[in-house]
Amino acid sequence: MSTYAWIILGSFIGPLLLSFDQKVGFYKHMRSISLGILIVAFPFLIWDELFTQWGVWGFTEHHLLGIYFGHLPMEEVMFFFVVPYNCVFIYEVLIAYFKDISINKLSNTFYFTFACFAIFNAFINPNGLYTFYASLIAAVLSLGALISKSYWLQYFSLTYLVALIPFIIVNGILTGAATDSPVVWYNENEIIGWRIITIPYEDLFYNFDLIFLVILIHQFLRYKPITSQAA
Repeated sequence: MSTYAWIILGSFIGPLLLSFDQKVGFYKHMRSISLGILIVAFPFLIWDELFTQWGVWGFTEHHLLGIYFGHLPMEEVMFFFVVPYNCVFIYEVLIAYFKDISINKLSNTFYFTFACFAIFNAFINPNGLYTFYASLIAAVLSLGALISKSYWLQYFSLTYLVALIPFIIVNGILTGAATDSPVVWYNENEIIGWRIITIPYEDLFYNFDLIFLVILIHQFLRYKPITSQAA
């Protein structure tokens, strides 16, 4: 298998095997999880395809299987199914094990801070395609979360923070922290240039956009009847 395929498979095995934990009951929600992932994957894959065509980012061929859908390697397509699956798993685990959590102030601080950074990014680098669009979407979603104040948003903020650990590991490897060359490379003209080890700073906002939208749809489909707190 390719380097990219091993990274995707390695990140997927744990959440997949633990999906049958009875307390979490993750496997019982496959309809809402699958629909959320599919609905969000479609526009993100279009975004990914366009940015690949425009040279905003690209892929190092010797790290790939060589199977493409348009300009996207198969492993990249799988990224948009595996990573959201893993993050929804974290979300459901937190709901199952911390049912009575109350971190409203911390959550609001998180969204306010995230919105401020996102707006700042778009302001200082409006010509960087990756910076501008990833940050603009993150700003809109964060501000929407602040206005909404829905109970599930506390769990999402915690999910995002917990997911930063595997995020740094996986994205670090993908961007060259442990390989001879990056699996995924970025055009320096389209980003601010700040890095977390080898990870472009903008990835924080891009992953926020992806995960937030998937969990939003999953939450709507799975917990629609619940108004005061998650089940």
